[in-house]
Amino acid sequence: MKVDGVFSGGGVKAFVFIGALQALEEENIYFERVAGTSAGALLAALIAAGYRAKEIKELFLEIEITQFQDQSRLSSALPFLKWVTLYKTMGLYRGGKFEQWIERLLKDKGIYTFSDIGLERLKIVAADITLNRVIVFPDDLMTAYHINPSSYSISKALRSSISIPYFFRPSNILNPLTKQKSLIVDGMILSNFPIWIFENTSGRKERPILGMQLTSPTPFSNMKQINNSVDLLKAMISTMRRATDQRYIHKNIADQILFFPVDEVEATDFDIPTNKRADLIVYGYKRTKKFLTKWKNRA
Repeated sequence: MKVDGVFSGGGVKAFVFIGALQALEEENIYFERVAGTSAGALLAALIAAGYRAKEIKELFLEIEITQFQDQSRLSSALPFLKWVTLYKTMGLYRGGKFEQWIERLLKDKGIYTFSDIGLERLKIVAADITLNRVIVFPDDLMTAYHINPSSYSISKALRSSISIPYFFRPSNILNPLTKQKSLIVDGMILSNFPIWIFENTSGRKERPILGMQLTSPTPFSNMKQINNSVDLLKAMISTMRRATDQRYIHKNIADQILFFPVDEVEATDFDIPTNKRADLIVYGYKRTKKFLTKWKNRA
């Protein structure tokens, strides 16, 4: 069975998606088109490149995630400097090692640019804070930046989508025509779960859509305590991440979404131990198996 898949962002919580993929493959359910934001975009790209659940599981159980916290040499030698330079660089970590890592993984499958997998197969969501808009790679490259989408690097698009504000430095895109440089950050701030991306204006679906979101089905039921400026910033980001997407979900296709409430792990918990990663994968597997018993009859 072929479906279109959409994966939400959520940092290291996305380990649950690996278990979900394993369960889907056992039921002979595969993705024709995939889309995602941040960590969800990473999983989507690996699927589009031809990686199977077993390969992805091996990669993510073995990878040293903390390697992606790449600092300048000076900041590594003098840790207090990373906080001093945060004002200018707008991010604690460069993000270059992540881009190099995903570039190697895609290269192993003979994938470099969007043309290598087809322009309709993979959609990566990010946020352009210079132009104040959601950016969908590769769809918006020509209209927003005058860049040929066929030749654009998938690893660079992923580097943009995972740029958690203040954690990773923003990525940038230079418009070759206007010479305008745009700063690009994690798509979570505008659409953390872009389930709308495969919406058909005619109202007819080419194939079933299956979404995977790293929240509870009723995220608004959890009231937040806001006592200071830090709480206020976190609450505003959380609201931006969820409000628009949730409104679309409840009006349209809530019954086509796999929800994975993961509260005991933070998105940026890069030192998550192997046993905890394995637990998240098992959780994703079991929850997906249970979901599929009912969903397959509706799809």
